[in-house]
Amino acid sequence: MKIGMVYLAGAGPGDPELLTLKALAALERADCVIYDYLASPAIVNGLGCEKIYVGKQGGDHTLSQAEINDLIVRKASEGKTVVRLKGGDPFIFGRGGEEAEELLKAGIRFSIIPGVSSFYSAPAYAGIPVTHRDHANAFEVITGHRRDDAPEDEDINYPDFDPEKTFVFLMGMKNLARIASKLTGEKGFPEDTPAAAVSWGTTPRQRVAAGTLKTIAGEVARERLKPPAIIVVGGVVALRERLRWFDTLPLFGKRIVVTRTREQASALSRRLAELGADVVEFPTIRIVPKADMKELDAAIGSISDFDWIVFTSQNAVKIFFTRLAALGRDARCLHGARVAAIGPATARELERHSVRPDLVPAEYVAEAVVSAMGETAVSGLRVLLPCAEEARDALREGLSALGAEVRRIAVYDTVRPDPPAGDLLDAVRDADVVTFTSSSTARNFFSLVKESKSLHASIGPITSGAVRDAGYNVDIEASEYTIDGLVDALVSAFG
Repeated sequence: MKIGMVYLAGAGPGDPELLTLKALAALERADCVIYDYLASPAIVNGLGCEKIYVGKQGGDHTLSQAEINDLIVRKASEGKTVVRLKGGDPFIFGRGGEEAEELLKAGIRFSIIPGVSSFYSAPAYAGIPVTHRDHANAFEVITGHRRDDAPEDEDINYPDFDPEKTFVFLMGMKNLARIASKLTGEKGFPEDTPAAAVSWGTTPRQRVAAGTLKTIAGEVARERLKPPAIIVVGGVVALRERLRWFDTLPLFGKRIVVTRTREQASALSRRLAELGADVVEFPTIRIVPKADMKELDAAIGSISDFDWIVFTSQNAVKIFFTRLAALGRDARCLHGARVAAIGPATARELERHSVRPDLVPAEYVAEAVVSAMGETAVSGLRVLLPCAEEARDALREGLSALGAEVRRIAVYDTVRPDPPAGDLLDAVRDADVVTFTSSSTARNFFSLVKESKSLHASIGPITSGAVRDAGYNVDIEASEYTIDGLVDALVSAFG
């Protein structure tokens, strides 16, 4: 039987964008991923392979380490490519070395993929450099708790004081008071040595308590910080107030729901995450191209008959050009028609297909397209309008009233996805804001979530109307009806 391959990979400290390219490549070809509590759900959720959770949270162990070792060996022995995904770096207090030894004994090939470790990245996100020429020319990393099978009289390895060193304790929150007491009472650390604790570092859940070795345990208790967390001791901690950057971002810590399609969510999600938001992707629509494209194909076959082609969405552009390619044609056949796009995102999608629109209205709604095209005298002209089945009829009606001959062809449906899992619904119900980028995202959201206590943010007036029709208030509305405009409105509301 073919023996598989195991990648012992670091998932990084929590921010999914700190995953390395090599780890991402391994995950993309994995048959099975065995992952820990600290591996970001954003990394794991999108994987289509077998996923097995073996996380340890506090004293609650899903599987013992021996059982995890056996599981890795068993899956690889089945001929599978296995990624053992561990929080941080697998070789820094991660038992990666022990797992590698077990694989070696079983004759299974393995590869180590280092990860970004929390011992320096969590302080960095808190504005604390572990080295600085004026404060620390070295650092020391210490485990903050004993191994489970340690003798009762065994303690952790407390370091000696060095004013030019930074000391980082991992997994030491439960022992914080004892660590501070030992350092000041036995190891020569002054009581006023700066100290900080960083909980859930690099994520929007990050919390920081800062003080001195004398006060840090009380500060942590006052701020109610919980594991996972790291403890930083040394002069560099004093730099936090000047260098903190992550928890000062305008949307830091705000849980914001993105309701766009799964394929389109990434652009908005990335912008929000860059501004510190805790993003929950909750797709409420799914784009389904029409099964029967005969009407669109016929229109493409006689494309030279049309004076204008009007695109109201990126989806319509993608589907139109997919059919164009299927029929053996390309953008050159559009040379006789003028092209309109309802907004900049649709315009950018056209440009990806080497078509620069002749018209993008100042406002990104159907009525603005009608007004702008009316200025060009469309009476007697033929207009092709590929759009969603559910799209408003304002564009066809408006252009027809101006004397144009409009051929409206529905090329896709926007349908509601399958009901989401309960834990995702819980995350949505606890959100600070739900964003809506179209009327259909709003209608479908409120059909899935019967009670919404979050703020509601809309991309524009048409979408806002759908929110109000569902019986809810619109708390935030973009003044520019684009994704960038929606983000700007959120920043204005919270910044």
